[in-house]
Amino acid sequence: MEGDTIVTARTAGLNGLSQESKPVEDLTNGRSSHKPGLNGLTSEGHGLKDHVNGSSALKSLPISALKQNGLLQSLAAGGEQQPKKEEESAEVQQARQQWEALESIQPALPEDLTPTPLISFNEALQHFQTTDLSELLRNIQPTLRRSGLAAITHFLFGPPRLHRELTEERDLVFAIARCSLDNSQKVHTRVLQTIYKRLTGSRVDCPRYGPHWETVGFQGTDPATDLRGTGFLGLMHTLYLVMDPEMLPLARDIYKLSQHPTQNFPFSVMSFNITRIALHALREEALTRECNRRQQVVGVLNEFYVATFLHLFQLWKSQQKTISDSGFVLKEVETFAKKNPKQILRRLEGFLKERRAGGGVRMSPDTPSHNPSPRNGGPRLGPSGARGKEMNFTGVCELPPEMEGEARLI
Repeated sequence: MEGDTIVTARTAGLNGLSQESKPVEDLTNGRSSHKPGLNGLTSEGHGLKDHVNGSSALKSLPISALKQNGLLQSLAAGGEQQPKKEEESAEVQQARQQWEALESIQPALPEDLTPTPLISFNEALQHFQTTDLSELLRNIQPTLRRSGLAAITHFLFGPPRLHRELTEERDLVFAIARCSLDNSQKVHTRVLQTIYKRLTGSRVDCPRYGPHWETVGFQGTDPATDLRGTGFLGLMHTLYLVMDPEMLPLARDIYKLSQHPTQNFPFSVMSFNITRIALHALREEALTRECNRRQQVVGVLNEFYVATFLHLFQLWKSQQKTISDSGFVLKEVETFAKKNPKQILRRLEGFLKERRAGGGVRMSPDTPSHNPSPRNGGPRLGPSGARGKEMNFTGVCELPPEMEGEARLI
């Protein structure tokens, strides 16, 4: 029959048994012509009701009749909507979890995103001037202890005594040299960050610990371990070198040479060795006459540090020195600097004047030397390979106290 469709419905009673209804009716013009009965019960109306073992079973019905069956529609609707309802519930739960997580996130304040500001040498120095260093001052040795004939000779023919009004400033320098790096002091960490940023050109803060410190010439992941020979004064001198506008180009020249494929050396560790030389010169009163003349100690010591570093830089570059020559180079530089403090300071002044005039004295690892070492004509320190097993980049901080005067890389 056209337009007629027979549906066989399989239903289950309460006892779990299924029943199958055979096709029992034909639809003509949408009406049933036969109403079968089951167990003596007949069904009337648009729905068929069979009671089998107390349960209802749907007989074979046309699709048109099924569409009108309210129970079937509700069951179909319920079957379709239930998974959707569960899906929506899962989505709502996920959204709630995301919202709760979002509420726990603290918004970043603008100051948290701002890098640590650079610190000047004067600001860092003021920190130590206003800090109680009495414990450190008790243990300093500002002058070299002499006895016997050496004391008499020094008194008669040695340099003049430091003016009394400058002793407090001198003692401050030696107290800073005994001060260790303190992570709880914001000034200390700012000094570290400033040195790293000025040498590398970075604008963001770097972690307190990590291999990135080796980039600027520390020997490990913690810069504090390299300060045993000079204390925080080593960082103060490096800070002066990179923050003074006139000294910064020289600092970058030295740093560039320290990255050279064959003439490389740890920049920061070498700088600390220059600080050690400056401390020895101050303790041995080699700088007393210049300090008295200028009526200051810190300024003279800073310039002497830079002048000595410049002397080493020019000698290292012009004579093609390598890391295996480091101990001998430092020894020669120390001897020359302490015997000729006035001359080495004048050479720094001349270097800066020539640079201001046009940069004629600029030296880089890729260009020949225009300003050779004053002792360039003298005997060289020998081939670099001959002492590769003798000299390592370790030194004064690891030596016994009686060998403190020996020139080694810290």
